[in-house]
Amino acid sequence: MRALLWASRIVIFLFLFAFAIKNTDPVSVRFFFDAAWQAPLVIVALAFFAGGTVLGVLALLGTVFGLRREAARLRRELKQAQSALRLSTKRRHLAPDPSRE
Repeated sequence: MRALLWASRIVIFLFLFAFAIKNTDPVSVRFFFDAAWQAPLVIVALAFFAGGTVLGVLALLGTVFGLRREAARLRRELKQAQSALRLSTKRRHLAPDPSRE
């Protein structure tokens, strides 16, 4: 399984490397107010991929932190329920049985 994973990584790397070699022509990215950026196509594609990745991670941060907060709250509730259960079982064992009297 590990060899298959490494083989797939090598194939993907070689594919992306060949893409980068084939796309070295400069392109212009035009912004507002007549601003422009000229760079090789592969650099522009890499910059937009990295920017999209960063924006995707930032979009998920709220969900991740909310789920972590909920998990912490549920752990606290579980500890409270476990301690209440232990306390009730101790009281039941310590209390005299009314049917024996």
